[in-house]
Amino acid sequence: MASRKEEKERLQQAREQAEVAARRQDRKRLILGYAVAGLITLAVVVGIGFAIVGGGDDGSGGTTTASGDRVNNSFGIVPDGITVDDRDSVEAPTDGNISDLEAAAKAANCELLLDQKDEGNTHLADGAELPNYGANPPISGDHSENPLTDGAYAETPSPLNFVHALEHGRIEIQYNSGLDEQAQLELLGLYDEDGAGMILFPNDDMPYEVAATAWQQTLGCDSYEGAATLDAIRAFRSEFRARGPEAIAIN
Repeated sequence: MASRKEEKERLQQAREQAEVAARRQDRKRLILGYAVAGLITLAVVVGIGFAIVGGGDDGSGGTTTASGDRVNNSFGIVPDGITVDDRDSVEAPTDGNISDLEAAAKAANCELLLDQKDEGNTHLADGAELPNYGANPPISGDHSENPLTDGAYAETPSPLNFVHALEHGRIEIQYNSGLDEQAQLELLGLYDEDGAGMILFPNDDMPYEVAATAWQQTLGCDSYEGAATLDAIRAFRSEFRARGPEAIAIN
């Protein structure tokens, strides 16, 4: 039988072992807590990053991307409610006169309004009122801080976005939505020929049936004349694409 002294020493040793085990368990819980806190912090940071990158940045409520073969998400945004025109295009005819802009515009009975007034380029806050642009369609002026992404669209985007795209050297082809379906598909075919730095969309607020615009430049056509109109747009594209005051790489 163990003496009282031996029993006391055994109990003391047991208490010490229990205390060591408890301290080890506490340390494990502490390390686990730090790890969980670190993961939570990382998740918050990543979430904020995605919010900054993917948040609305168009001044009129928008997203950063859209899907489809006729949209280039390398820069800019696609506003909410604007969808990509995914119709099958048809071949855009040509008469071969695509290098002399003045001659091509004359053959298509289009007017050339060149070197128009620069109406400014101040970036407006989200939700700002649409400026009273002096030109129609607008070819300069204050705008959203977010340009419209290159692409072909089925709806009319806000000038707040498409004016900014012009500032970056884009060419915009616009047409009245009442234009014959065949003509619309030919314009889409022209876009498909060479869509780099190009934007296509309907616009019922302009005085033309078809127009092409660049920063401070307008090709306005009262009527669509088939190959002649398409060649005038081709010549306009060759003359002014990538020539905006703040050109961004076109690809």
